[in-house]
Formats: sequence, C-alpha cells, structure tokens
Amino acid sequence: MIAVSASDESIRTAELVKIQSAVNNLPIFAEYDEARIPDMSALVFDLFEQEDGLDALFGLIRDNLPERLFETAYALACDVAAADGTLREAELRLLEEIRYELSLDRLHAAAIERGARARHLRA
Repeated sequence: MIAVSASDESIRTAELVKIQSAVNNLPIFAEYDEARIPDMSALVFDLFEQEDGLDALFGLIRDNLPERLFETAYALACDVAAADGTLREAELRLLEEIRYELSLDRLHAAAIERGARARHLRA
C-alpha cells in the first residue's frame, strides 16, 4: 500500500487515510502493530532510492507474505491507488508490476481493479 502511494512521488491525504483505515479495520491486520507503519514507510522510501530497490521490495513481499494473501495485497494496493479518485501513470505501472511479480491471474486482477474502481467512484 505504501509503495503504491509513494510511486508517483506525492503521497496524498486520501491515500494515507485509506492505508490507516485498512490497518485499523480489516481483519487481515488484526495482529499488525500499526506503530510499524513509519518504519515500513521509511523502508519503502529507501528502497525506491536504490537502483534495484523495486526488485528488493518484491523479494521482501514474496518472502514475508503467504501466497494465499497475494490477491489481498493487490486489492489493498488498488484501493490505495484509487483512493484519491485519480490513477496516475506511475501508480498504474506499479500495479502492473505487482500483478506480474505476484503472478496474479489477469482475470482475477481485473475483477479486483473493477471492485476498487466501483468503491472509489465519485458522484
């Protein structure tokens, strides 16, 4: 979630609120210590500054996230990207990279993306 928010070099309030809301309310984060968020953010920012940082980030994700949660992670990333009502090119590229790196089925990813879009439409 943090990587998608930071991907366009501008972390928006709506994205931060979406991340905080997910961590505070979703069952997947029931045991997560939200005090870790600043450390995880710093790690993502540090990795983005390195030449092979994105590869390292995906390696960390694959090493620390069970495969059964890859679609959940993608859904949360899509929600953060859509939170401010605008999908920027950098966010779209990172979402594409996430789909590839996590070997997500294209049809499943499309359904997740459509759900995020529907949840974040404005009147």
